[in-house]
Amino acid sequence: MSSPTAAVLGEVGLPTPTSELAAKTWDTIVVGAGHNGLACAAYLARSGQRVLVIESRARVGGACTIEEPFPGVRMSPCAYLAGLLHPLVVEELDLPRRGFTWTPAVNGLFVPFLDGSSIQLWDDDERCEAEVRAMAPGDVEGWRAMNDVIRRLRDALRPADGGDMWIGEAPSREQIEERIGNDAEARSMLFDWSMAEYVERYLNDERLQVAYLGQGVIGTNASPFDAGTASIRFHHASGRLCGMPGMWGYVRGGMGMVSFYFCDAAREAGATVISGVPVAAILPGEGVLLEGGEKIAARNVVSNADPRQTSRLIGTATDSEWRARVESIPIEGCTVKLNAHLRELPNFKARPGVNEPHHYGQINAPLTKDEWKAGYAAARRGELPEHLWCELYFQSVHDSSVVPAGQHTMSVFAQYVPYKFAHGTWDQRRDEVRRLALGSLGRFCSNIDSAVIDAQVLGPPDIEQKVGLTGGHIFQGECLPPYMWDNRLSARTPMQGVYLCGACTHPGGSVIGINGRNAAMAVLADIKEK
Repeated sequence: MSSPTAAVLGEVGLPTPTSELAAKTWDTIVVGAGHNGLACAAYLARSGQRVLVIESRARVGGACTIEEPFPGVRMSPCAYLAGLLHPLVVEELDLPRRGFTWTPAVNGLFVPFLDGSSIQLWDDDERCEAEVRAMAPGDVEGWRAMNDVIRRLRDALRPADGGDMWIGEAPSREQIEERIGNDAEARSMLFDWSMAEYVERYLNDERLQVAYLGQGVIGTNASPFDAGTASIRFHHASGRLCGMPGMWGYVRGGMGMVSFYFCDAAREAGATVISGVPVAAILPGEGVLLEGGEKIAARNVVSNADPRQTSRLIGTATDSEWRARVESIPIEGCTVKLNAHLRELPNFKARPGVNEPHHYGQINAPLTKDEWKAGYAAARRGELPEHLWCELYFQSVHDSSVVPAGQHTMSVFAQYVPYKFAHGTWDQRRDEVRRLALGSLGRFCSNIDSAVIDAQVLGPPDIEQKVGLTGGHIFQGECLPPYMWDNRLSARTPMQGVYLCGACTHPGGSVIGINGRNAAMAVLADIKEK
């Protein structure tokens, strides 16, 4: 089945004049057509609600969309891999029927080191154990124990046979601890340990330790030496997409196809989705006011915008305690995304070649522990570090449809960078950041300078402007333990008829879709009560 939304790369436009939309009666308006907003709209429309989705930008999908940054090259500007996309949403919104297919990245994580050694952390336990044994034979038992903590925690909180704590209302710490029971390691991983504590508890070889450190700070404005960062590792390893625990993979056509399929589902169910129409204000209990001056009435408004932006749209009608809570959540991003067009894949000195097994998984350009500490401190001062931690993904090796024949795409997710420089601006220093990121990668490669045709650089302010995420924070606010579970914002707000459905709500950030479903269920439950 072909996707009508994908056929126009998400630029659904305005099929009906806003004056006609304003003359209609709507049950719910969804502000923002990110993937969670579109999922929410699909569930509401399938339940008989008259739903209007309004997107200010020309293209739906938010941070999970598809663009052409270079001629003939299709890439998602921000989202890159699927792993936490919820199986229930995939099933209920008929994604496979709509064309959803993915390639699991079973080749795992490849990490080269400056001394010429390297390790391939396969997602196959036997192959991965063989690599660990070859590098650090004394760490095999610790490596097994380290992974087992994640397995136990995932099975306790997100069991495959029902009782997934991501579905519905966010659980309290007491409810979580009841599930965990007497498993002190699992409890410490979820609530207390830094990523450094986690790896150092189980592993002795420093190369093996630093190979994992970045997995505890993905999109997080914290050092791997900060308390709670081990929980970030668990969050990203807790998925069960297509029945494969902890697996990540490449969506055919690019990550934005997920949003496009959600949009197809919403429209098929009767929702109206428009793009290129900015909302000027959310009017609790009344609807929304467009920047063009039209007022569109609806008793419920679900905001897919981040909570700071939602608060701004509501304005003086915002509950003061709720606003204070929203403003207390850290939301300043620290990541830079490079979308690169390549002549050939990177040639890693530790395992030479431009079409090797490691190119089919994920690749890290690691940092030493001292570099991690210095890099985080530099970014906090508004400066650039000497080197960036980089995580690389190559959609094109799994899906040649996204690039001209013989060429490749490379997504580079790197940190830490400042949201605001102490000296200069992002426009003035963008090329410097580009050189820094590619140079950080180039320490491990022999061909980066010749392989890169072009690269788009998106720092936190660019992500803020391009996608609408305040602070450029990809998760609409930190996902560290103090801001997760029932400490995360609820779909319900104190403002009449106003709900949230984005990554700021339980269960947090990434391309998940269950946030949108949870919000839809809250709306429907409240309607039923009335």
